[in-house]
Amino acid sequence: MKEMSPLEEIRHSAAHVLAAAVLRLYPKTQLDIGPPTESGFYYDFDSEIPFTPEVLLEIEEEMAKVIKENQRFERLEVSRDEAISMISEMNQTTYKIGRLEDIPHGETISFYRNGEFLDLCAGSHVSYTKKIKAFKLLHVAGSYHRGDSSQKQLQRIYGTAFPTKEELAQHLARMEEAKKRDHRVVGKDLGLFHIDEQVGQGLVLWKPNGAIIRQELEGFITEQLNQQGYSQVYTPHIGKLDLYRTSGHFPYYQDSQYPPIIHRECLEKLAQEGCTCSELSNQLEKGEIDGYLLKPMNCPMHIRIFKSEQRSYRDLPVRLAEFGTVYRWEQSGELNGMTRVRGFTQDDAHLFIREDQLQDEIQGCLSLVKMVFSTLGMNEYRVRVSLRDPESDKYVGAPEAWDKAEEALRKAVHSLGVEYEEELGEAAFYGPKIDFVVQDVIGREWQLGTVQVDYNLPERFDLTYVGSDNQDHRPVMIHRAPFGSMERFCGVLIEHFGGNFPTWLAPEQVRLLPMNDDLIPFAEDCLQKMREKGVRASVDGQSAKLGAKIRRAETDKIPHMMIIGKREAEEDKVSIRSRSNPELDGSHTIDSAVLAITQEISTKSLPKLRASVS
Repeated sequence: MKEMSPLEEIRHSAAHVLAAAVLRLYPKTQLDIGPPTESGFYYDFDSEIPFTPEVLLEIEEEMAKVIKENQRFERLEVSRDEAISMISEMNQTTYKIGRLEDIPHGETISFYRNGEFLDLCAGSHVSYTKKIKAFKLLHVAGSYHRGDSSQKQLQRIYGTAFPTKEELAQHLARMEEAKKRDHRVVGKDLGLFHIDEQVGQGLVLWKPNGAIIRQELEGFITEQLNQQGYSQVYTPHIGKLDLYRTSGHFPYYQDSQYPPIIHRECLEKLAQEGCTCSELSNQLEKGEIDGYLLKPMNCPMHIRIFKSEQRSYRDLPVRLAEFGTVYRWEQSGELNGMTRVRGFTQDDAHLFIREDQLQDEIQGCLSLVKMVFSTLGMNEYRVRVSLRDPESDKYVGAPEAWDKAEEALRKAVHSLGVEYEEELGEAAFYGPKIDFVVQDVIGREWQLGTVQVDYNLPERFDLTYVGSDNQDHRPVMIHRAPFGSMERFCGVLIEHFGGNFPTWLAPEQVRLLPMNDDLIPFAEDCLQKMREKGVRASVDGQSAKLGAKIRRAETDKIPHMMIIGKREAEEDKVSIRSRSNPELDGSHTIDSAVLAITQEISTKSLPKLRASVS
């Protein structure tokens, strides 16, 4: 049993109190599971009663009663036969028997009792229910039993709990702020992206405004890559199954991939032979049938580019970069706007290096990731070194290669001068990695940039270069992606900035607001001057009062408004009202205004806060 933190114990106990309250109110309810989570807890229920917001309030009130009773949490260790009997007496056989069967023979089976409530549970919990000082039920969502869409859909009640009411209040305030920044809402309001049912769940359509943000980010990273000696490549979206058999991506990770595409002639032949789906799957796994696979990773194709010509030790490092789109089969319940999708574009690169170049190249990758975060104002982050679990069999390659790769990452991350943590079992199947976990402006954490060292894929693909001794040598690979994926990164950016992007990223950087129709020609002249300097701008020529135009520009989150009245037009000036840089507020000649904004764009300045008025 994993030891729980004090906060996890509070939340785990709150989940039991929730289940106890539900059974008091609706005794026929069947229980599944109720664990603590990173931000709270949940419990899955099978009930004919819809858990509406009104019902949640009733359950909350009943939870408060359970807590006030100060019930003691008592652990009971039992035999498997006793457990079956207890579950039957509880009338909870629908799901709890299956959960009991999940416990391996020989392991301790335990229940926890508080008051009249009893639940199959490994623990741990607080001592008494009054230790739960502050809790809140949040919402209800559908959840398939065991995450399997072929199973019954249950009702999952989410809640959260904290040691103090003050901490709970702070958390709820952050949640309200998160709702305002929700990239799915802001993205729709600003016309950034769209997910269409006819196109498919988890497949993002980038609208013109969103495409501008993506293009700016791609241009930003491409400029850095060019300075660091990377070569851009392009690869297809589909590849032969044998390619991914060699890499190990198939069949080991086939559950998270789209199904293979089989040659039509082969399928017809198998159908005539009466081949079953199970037999087809077995033949695919054994490599007896060939076909194609939507690209789940870019690295195998970059490897084939490296292998397409003879390499000398003088050629290394070879740094290949691509904005490559890959496809993963995510469960529909796991999809979430742009941050969890089925098709996404990685700012991917693979470096093929000599072993003596490893430290310098890792440092270069880490510096690139740090520079990206710094430019975007993401200065709060932690570093995680993900290592293999020696007890697991999911990893490929020799232990000695893993030892070298893990030690190289430890040395590199130590030189960053930041705190880091090591996590066993979180490595990719082919190598250890460094992950950057970024904290946004409201304190949420997102795993974004990653750097991985890989001794295994060069071995699997028999990669070589000719050394100074005229002998063949094996290169080392580094996988790196500062953004992770464009979709996820943009989703995080939308929420980080709340849609108020820095000027260089904003789809529309300036909006000209003529105070009447007679001033539109002057506004159009100003617009032309800005476009000539590469500024994305527009004129609000609608017949509306200035106040309405300002409110519309604020709703559209335009960094700079340029107000044009009769006096401004006569003096060849504009009056700037800036969200991005309040220091620019006031009257400017059009040329000085354009210069100031182009400087803000070229330096990729972050938005500046307005001084508070006391």
